[in-house]
Amino acid sequence: MESLNSIMSAINGVLWHNAVLLIVLGTGILFTLWSGFSQFRAVSHGTHVLRGRYDDAADPGAINHFQALSAALSATVGLGNIGGVALAIALGGPGAVFWMWVVGFFGMALKLTEVTLSMLYRNTDDPDNPHGGPMWVASKGLARLDPRLAGAGKIIGGIFCVTLLVSTATGGNMFQAWNVAEITHSYFGIPGIATGIVLAILVGMVIIGGIKRIGAVAGRLVPIMVALYLMAGIYVLVVNASVLPGVLKLIVVSAFNPSEAGGAFLGGTMGYAFLFGMKRALFSNEAGQGSSPIAHSAAKTREPVREAVVAAMEPLIDTLIVCTFTALVILSTGVWNRSGDSEFGIAPEFLRSESGQWTLESVPAPLRPDAEWHDGETVFMIVEAHDNEQSGNQLHKIFGAISAAPNSRPFIEWGVFDSPLEPRLLHSRLFIDYPGASLTARAFDTVQDGLGKWLVTLAAWMFALSTMISWSYYGEQGMIYLAGERSVMPYKLVYCGLIVVATAGLITTDAELDNLTGIGTGVMLFANIPIMWIFGRQAMRAYKEYMNRLRSGRMGPGHEPPSLEDLISGRDVA
Repeated sequence: MESLNSIMSAINGVLWHNAVLLIVLGTGILFTLWSGFSQFRAVSHGTHVLRGRYDDAADPGAINHFQALSAALSATVGLGNIGGVALAIALGGPGAVFWMWVVGFFGMALKLTEVTLSMLYRNTDDPDNPHGGPMWVASKGLARLDPRLAGAGKIIGGIFCVTLLVSTATGGNMFQAWNVAEITHSYFGIPGIATGIVLAILVGMVIIGGIKRIGAVAGRLVPIMVALYLMAGIYVLVVNASVLPGVLKLIVVSAFNPSEAGGAFLGGTMGYAFLFGMKRALFSNEAGQGSSPIAHSAAKTREPVREAVVAAMEPLIDTLIVCTFTALVILSTGVWNRSGDSEFGIAPEFLRSESGQWTLESVPAPLRPDAEWHDGETVFMIVEAHDNEQSGNQLHKIFGAISAAPNSRPFIEWGVFDSPLEPRLLHSRLFIDYPGASLTARAFDTVQDGLGKWLVTLAAWMFALSTMISWSYYGEQGMIYLAGERSVMPYKLVYCGLIVVATAGLITTDAELDNLTGIGTGVMLFANIPIMWIFGRQAMRAYKEYMNRLRSGRMGPGHEPPSLEDLISGRDVA
């Protein structure tokens, strides 16, 4: 696993080079200026469209605007909002949150552009079962530009679908399942593989019904899960209201300056705050990735831009609201740089193996003041050794696992630490590793004992289920493009199988988790951003023409908004 993680880390180094991040951010700025700050139109006009005032049962498509947004949000408002934000702070520091905000704002313009293109080129041969996404934009768009480019368009579309399937398997599926298994095991001691089996069964029961069942489930599940999570977040922030001004200042200052080490946090350079903030925001809201246009392409409408302004609200809801709540909860409670969860009376000594790697001697675990140790629980200590580019100092983590046999004192089995210099422990404090969603849950628990255990665990299950359900549809559309309708059922079986694989103990640390999800997001950006450059002019022309008709009064809502029950259920377009 160590060699595989090194390979994934090297791939991420290419996919997430600073130049790539600047290109993505620059693309968002370009379409923001080109569209005349479409973010504001998305909030005003998009709200009316979302409310159902423009829904028409006679339009081509399978689901209404609300259900399309819910299906897309069920993919984006997932464990990226709970676990991904925690990863960004744990690895990049508080400054990562600022760069998440930046990506969230400019991501609204990216989302509007890519969804407009997918709606312009979607396949509506079967009006009740449309197909859309960047693969169809490349395939049909290049053929329309020049018939001689038709073959190239099909190849580019195929390349996008391959990257889509990589992201589906990693970020849309395995990341979600692993986080749920981790937090469920942490609080309830349930083996990860058992969680994986239950998740696979639940996901399978929904995805067999196709996009209409996915839209119906998402339309009910997403509002409930977001409301529950935000209410809990508001409670924590009210309790910690006195520290919020300092937290907000810390976020802004850390975005442009190195973050100092403290407790469990190793420290972070400005560059890594930028890196992890951008990476986790893009993973969370999927702006520029080309995934959510696939869900939006199922919407009932004859106006491509109408669905695009709804889609542009995704980064607002996902990143600027839900992710911000998570970040403020983590930072205001201080769990990200806590001082220690236990402490050795006499710290263990370093030993050197024949291969030149270092490890700590296996010793009894010190007493834990608040609870008993669980078998397999991951812990770490802070080590001073060679330069760490990420933290801007010489600090690192060495990880160990608790071995707790019945009726015997728990021991710590330490992993290896690779360094050309002889490492030394910075102090004798021992930290419990809270990767991903577990750190967020711990933050809630510090305010109200049991809040993280029950509410965040429930939210993790709901967020993960909704995300895996929607991402299964994205991958399904990629398979249809590549191999036709007959490939759908084998794909769904493999998809459910990967849920179980992800919970079988192959991933153990937040760095491994970041490597896995980073590859999935990164490869899609490489495929989709060039498509947006090639056809972006068409999207902007369509957007401005639509807004001119709206402003001049040549277009307006066709009826009063439907009842909320009809809107959520989709009966207004049935």
